[in-house]
Amino acid sequence: MRKASDADFMRRALRLALRGRGHTRPNPDVGAVIVRAGRIVGEGWHRRAGGDHAEVAALKCAARRGESVGGATMYVTLEPCSKPGRVGACTDAIAAAGIGRVVYGVADPNPKNRGRAARVLARSGIVCELFSGDAQLTGELKSLVAAFAKLVTTSLPFVTVKIAMSLDGRICDFEGGARWISSEKSRRETGLLRNEVDAIMVGAETVRRDNPMLLPHGRPNPDLVRVVVSRSGRLPKDAQVFSDGKNETLVFSDAEEAVRELGRRGMKHILCEGGMELAVSLAEAGLVDEWLTVLAPVVIGRRRIESAVRGKAVAEVLRLVSGDAFYKARLS
Repeated sequence: MRKASDADFMRRALRLALRGRGHTRPNPDVGAVIVRAGRIVGEGWHRRAGGDHAEVAALKCAARRGESVGGATMYVTLEPCSKPGRVGACTDAIAAAGIGRVVYGVADPNPKNRGRAARVLARSGIVCELFSGDAQLTGELKSLVAAFAKLVTTSLPFVTVKIAMSLDGRICDFEGGARWISSEKSRRETGLLRNEVDAIMVGAETVRRDNPMLLPHGRPNPDLVRVVVSRSGRLPKDAQVFSDGKNETLVFSDAEEAVRELGRRGMKHILCEGGMELAVSLAEAGLVDEWLTVLAPVVIGRRRIESAVRGKAVAEVLRLVSGDAFYKARLS
């Protein structure tokens, strides 16, 4: 049997960190694994701001299991914090527990704190080193904290714009209808993405025409905030985002101000789902970090969406045989 490597344990820490997505703002999503004699003895992740950081959660997990962590190695997706905030500094907890080595996936994006953990832990004789050797995993670790990095360095959230488009480049039919260009499978994928962000933003026309709920599919996420941008403020009071009694809905008159205010509120990641005018206004303000284009194998032309022609032959050529194609473009 192959011996587990640093990359194996770091990948486990990454999977743990992903469990906190959509719940930790304004803090980063972090996972930690403690390994002693080649065996995982404790693990944890940051669940929400004000709660245990991943490192402390992993130490408590080991204690509950009755495991010793003396001389063990801790793998953590982000450089441990070295200054107390709402909770104590993780470097203090690591030193007190007797951990022998720390391997972290990404340096703290805050220049004031970057590299400080190694200096602090060295005083206790603890080796603290940056993970290396697996380029793909390193990329995933950096992506994990991209939204947090933008917030902590610019005070702005990371913005993803999602656009569903037909093969002939249309995002709606000739009557303005956009429901549904993408397939049911694609909508499920979008529903999962909604569980990983802090806010979903749409324009007023999307609310008027489609009356969306703007909620995740499956497990509810009470931490998610819905955002509507309306210059006039004239919105139907019976729209689901206002009347369903579920997640909070905020209304702004300007898209740029909405993004800046959400950043002030500590939101790290915004998903903009509609419509094109809103997407263009965000792009022109230089606020879009990522475009997610869903290319559906349909040709709308002058038809209504429900009678659009399915471009099966074209879809097969483009290898869209499983449905829609997702194209992600990171701008920063």
